[in-house]
Amino acid sequence: MRKGFSLAFAAALLSAACGQVESAALETFISCTGVLEQGGAVLCSTVPNASVEIGDVKTMSDEQGHVLIGFDRDAPTHETITVTAVGANPHSQTLTIKSREFGVQRIDGLPPSQVSNFTKQQLARIRASSARKKIGFASRETAMGFRDGFVLPVEGTKTSDFGNQRILNGVPKRPHYGVDIAAPVGTPIYAPADGVVSLADDDLYFEGAMVLLDHGQGLISMYLHMSDIIVEPGQKIKRGDKIGEVGAKGRVTGPHLCWRLKWRNRNLDPELLTRWPTDE
Repeated sequence: MRKGFSLAFAAALLSAACGQVESAALETFISCTGVLEQGGAVLCSTVPNASVEIGDVKTMSDEQGHVLIGFDRDAPTHETITVTAVGANPHSQTLTIKSREFGVQRIDGLPPSQVSNFTKQQLARIRASSARKKIGFASRETAMGFRDGFVLPVEGTKTSDFGNQRILNGVPKRPHYGVDIAAPVGTPIYAPADGVVSLADDDLYFEGAMVLLDHGQGLISMYLHMSDIIVEPGQKIKRGDKIGEVGAKGRVTGPHLCWRLKWRNRNLDPELLTRWPTDE
């Protein structure tokens, strides 16, 4: 039996599966393990096929009662999960989220066309890129390829942590939601976990060439600025499979992999999943 599960909890799940849920019993129906901090994620066990809400995200537990929950870079210190099982009243449980300190990263020397003052043609290309990315991010695989955590996708030198506030050519921009790993052009990039390719596009305005991997339950990892992509949309990927090579396409100052992670509409730290799952 998985660590953190009690016999009472297992019995409650069996009762729920048999349609005998009582709202009072729901107090034992949420058990979560993982990284409880900004940018982290937890895997929760609850009632099978239940509605699950946290913040502005609405999702469902699967047939085994598993549901993934991610915490944005700017997550509050407390987030409330509300579970509504069929035939039962909602039950809520509050999680305490550890805050993090994020640095400031200044990058100068970028072409103005990659920072601001876009022409009509550039804006049209940005909109077209966004439309294609939207399709990739809408993928919703059910298999939990993330369950055993992540391994690093490339060998290199980390040059930027997740979450740094970026100042580009002296202009404050949104935080950097990726982990940058510098490596020579052509360095192999490998899948950190099982998944399905939801996007493989070599003509995006800011990202250059990018691959998206859907690891299940709305968890999608991103690989930016690639020099070569060797996978295609719909392809099933196993941990350790090569998906492409490091490059310097898009908004970059040198060859590197920008590795990113999203859960639904939340930006997560992919490096934290190399520590996951843990019991904290």
